[in-house]
Amino acid sequence: MVIGKGNPSSHLNDFELGQIVEESLTATDLDGKRILVLIPDGTRTMPMPLMFNLFEKHLGERAAKLDYLVALGTHQPMSDAQLSKLVGRPVLNGEVGKSTIFNHRWDQTSTFVEIGLIPKTEISQISNGLLSMDVPVRLNKMIHDYDHLIICGPVFPHEVVGFSGGNKYFFPGIAGAEIINFTHWLGALITNYEIIGAGYTPVRAVIDRAASFIEQPVTSFCLVLTHDGTNGLYYGPAQEAWQAASQLSSQVHILYVDQPYE
Repeated sequence: MVIGKGNPSSHLNDFELGQIVEESLTATDLDGKRILVLIPDGTRTMPMPLMFNLFEKHLGERAAKLDYLVALGTHQPMSDAQLSKLVGRPVLNGEVGKSTIFNHRWDQTSTFVEIGLIPKTEISQISNGLLSMDVPVRLNKMIHDYDHLIICGPVFPHEVVGFSGGNKYFFPGIAGAEIINFTHWLGALITNYEIIGAGYTPVRAVIDRAASFIEQPVTSFCLVLTHDGTNGLYYGPAQEAWQAASQLSSQVHILYVDQPYE
């Protein structure tokens, strides 16, 4: 079940966003659980300080542990100053209140554990025969220190996967190089023209298949927004919340014109 709402022509205010977050977290079995929230880095646009405050308000006392992992992909680690700006709170040595904000260390091999393998027969089927190879699924082993994983990030048209957000916060967000390189190569073969804003793509299918190896419960907050405000917020199982958000994003972020631009 997906909780949330959105409208392509109007924005949710902070009170409405807070109501959706409260309803979502109240409906989820999180009491006494160790919770890891996957969040974007500073290259993504979203009201992270508001969401951070809401998580602390509604989970701070319920959860046994509430930490955050910046889904860097292969971006540079964020400094305390950058993290402070991201979450709207002073961060010192990665600590803010009772929580720790971790950078995903993609540059260290000790970061990862292999959780599965997508065989070449599946890859060939998913990619419509474009590629046929085994794809190891490696992920940040930190996920095994927590009972529940929450994704929190925006959904926009994306040139590699179709629309960003959802399980993309695992792959490439906190993934090993093999599946990062594979998905980007598959996206390049299909071409940007065919991929961006195209809904459910073969690249997204590979990402969702890889995410199926994750044993912990995974839920996701998916936001749709522009610089003017937040058009929608959806929460639920990662694939379902992403689907609702990507449908709204297709109305908010894609402009169709009568003839091509030169």
